[in-house]
Amino acid sequence: MIRVAQVAPNIFPVPPSHHGGTERIVHDLSTALRSLGVEVTLFAPSDSATDLPRVGEYPSLTALERRHGRVSPGVPAALDSLQLEALRARLDAFDIVHCHGEFAHAPLLGERRRRSLTTVHWRVDELDRALFFAGFPDLPVAAISAAQEARIPVANRMGVVHHGIDRDRYALRTEPDTHVAFVGRLTDQKRPDTAIRVARAAGVPIRLGGTIDVGNPDYFDRRVRPLLGPDATYLGPVDDARKGDLLGGARALLFPIDWPEPFGLVMIEAMACGTPVVAWDRGSVPEIVEDGVTGFIVSSEAEAVAALGRVGRLDRARIRGRFEERFTAERMARDYVALYRRLLAA
Repeated sequence: MIRVAQVAPNIFPVPPSHHGGTERIVHDLSTALRSLGVEVTLFAPSDSATDLPRVGEYPSLTALERRHGRVSPGVPAALDSLQLEALRARLDAFDIVHCHGEFAHAPLLGERRRRSLTTVHWRVDELDRALFFAGFPDLPVAAISAAQEARIPVANRMGVVHHGIDRDRYALRTEPDTHVAFVGRLTDQKRPDTAIRVARAAGVPIRLGGTIDVGNPDYFDRRVRPLLGPDATYLGPVDDARKGDLLGGARALLFPIDWPEPFGLVMIEAMACGTPVVAWDRGSVPEIVEDGVTGFIVSSEAEAVAALGRVGRLDRARIRGRFEERFTAERMARDYVALYRRLLAA
C-alpha cells in the first residue's frame, strides 16, 4: 500500500463550499485514491468537512476573514508555514508527498523532493514560476494539461494528468431550459462581460454564477454590472447543488477565457450534466472540448454566437458519456498512482 500525503492550499476548506477548484480537486483525488487502496492523509485547514484522515490545526484564510474581517497580507504565508511544520514532523510516515500549494514546500522537502509530486493549479508562464523551477530542477511536477506542461522545464516534467471529478456529483439532464450559463470567477481572465454580449447577440438569456474576484473587485462594477438586466442575471456564488441546476438546465456553457487557462474545471462539470461547452481557443481548451462532440471551440464573439445556434444538434447523452470516459475522479486517481509508482521505482 502506498502512503500518500495530500497537501492542500490553505485558502479554502477542503472540500470548498463555493469557489475553490483546487480544493475540490484535492478532495476528489484523495477520495478516489482511497478507493484504489492508497493510504491517504490530507493536510488541510481545520474547518474542512471530510471523512478523510486529516492533519491541520489552523483554519482556512476564508474562515479567518469571516472571523476578523480583512487580515494582514502575511497571513497566507503564516498558514503555509504552520501547515508545512506539521508535514515536516510527519515526513517519515509517507512514501509520496503530493503538494498542491505554491512554493514553500520545495525547500522543506530537501532530499525528499525526488519522492514528491507537485501539481500546479495555476498558470506557469510568469516570472515567479520561472524562478521557482530554475531553483528546483529536481522537483517533479505534474501538469494539468499539455498546454500548461509546455511552459514547465523538461527537467521538472513528470507527465500530464487532466482533472477529474466525482462521477455522481452532477447528473445528465437531456432537456435543458432556454438559458445559457457562465460559471467562474467574475474577472478579466474569465470575461463574463463577453459571455453576456454573446448571449444577448444570440437572443438567449444568460445566468451567471460565481464569486467576484477579490484580486480585481472593480472589474465587476465597471464591466459586468452595467450589462446585467432581465436577460442577464447574476446569481452570486453557487454551491454544488445550485451549480448542477444552473449547468444542467443550460443550453450551453459559455467559457470566453482571456488567459492561458491551465485546465478549466467548469468545462467538465458542464459535460457531466450533458451540457455543451462553447469555449475560446486558448490554453487547455482544445484538450478538454471535443469540437462538434462535447461543444464548439471558437475564436471570436461572432463565432460563439454562431456556435450557440448549433448546440441543439449535439447529443447531451453522448457528452455525458465522454465525461465518464475522460474526466472522472477515478481516472484521475489511476493516472496519479501511475506517477507515484514511477517516482518510487526511480
